Amino acid sequence: METPHKKEENFFKEILKASLIALIIVIPIRFYVAQPFIVSGASMSPAFESGNYLVVDQLSYRFEEPERGDVIVFKYPRDTSKFFIKRIIGLPGETLKFTAGALTIANSTYPNGFVFEEPYVAEGGQVSGSFSVSLGDDEYFVMGDNRSQSSDSRLWGPLQRNLIVGRAFFRIFPIRKASVLPGSYNSIL
Repeated sequence: METPHKKEENFFKEILKASLIALIIVIPIRFYVAQPFIVSGASMSPAFESGNYLVVDQLSYRFEEPERGDVIVFKYPRDTSKFFIKRIIGLPGETLKFTAGALTIANSTYPNGFVFEEPYVAEGGQVSGSFSVSLGDDEYFVMGDNRSQSSDSRLWGPLQRNLIVGRAFFRIFPIRKASVLPGSYNSIL
């Protein structure tokens, strides 16, 4: 017959085992597969509002390259302890030109460029001013959907591939806006 002390000891051993198993499962998932992210600020409005709770897919970009239109979470190039959320506009090797409110992208498929339509941009939030940027082999150009409220590649330059954490995979909160690949936009080009 087990004593109360022995039962208590077995109970704590089982709790410890269960905790260790949970950590062995959760830690790799958290660091290599998915992680939580809370949107802060209005730079991605209306697709994402401050306080939205997301799960970031960290695994997909190990097997495929980020695409134009993907909403990504990345380490801010000027302070890698901070994380930002933006949309990929320009891909490696492309040249982007902003003129008179129009965005033209030139690449190997379209050497003369094509005008890139952005239906997700907040009303009145199109790019103003004029400038041009050519991206290197591992650089992306990212911008917030709410351009007037966004600190993005227009201010601090192209984003290096190694700073990309992953893409917005699932919006958990608010519940009424829960969705898979929230804010996604599939560009033809």
